[in-house]
Amino acid sequence: MIDRKDLGSWMDGAPVEEGYVKGSSLGLPAQGAGAVAPFWRRPLSLVVDWGLCLLVSALVFSGDPLANLVLFFMVNVLFLSLFGATPGQFVLRLRVLPVTGRSPMVLRALVRTVLMLLLLPAVVWNRDTQPLHDVAAGTAVVTV
Repeated sequence: MIDRKDLGSWMDGAPVEEGYVKGSSLGLPAQGAGAVAPFWRRPLSLVVDWGLCLLVSALVFSGDPLANLVLFFMVNVLFLSLFGATPGQFVLRLRVLPVTGRSPMVLRALVRTVLMLLLLPAVVWNRDTQPLHDVAAGTAVVTV
């Protein structure tokens, strides 16, 4: 007879290989600077970025919802292209690095931001804790 623990559960999480180091398939180190960023820093940096955009929108555009989205888009594309990190990522000591391909960072930032705004690619992750928008853009969020 099949037991429940033989089948597993969605609560067990994704299958994990023993000894696999997150980011190793991307060529990233296991620990320290350049390693895959811890999960908790990513949503926190997103909250900081959204908060900044909402504050500017409230002061300049009377909190217009379209202005919120445009500001978030512009902040992400501009800061990722120029500095490799958004203001929230800078505060939390994160950086977005290209890990595949040879496309310019401006194009990577555009793809990453558009897919992040669609929301679904941001909540689907691979075994390297790389969200789908980072996979499509060929980027990874790492610690500084």
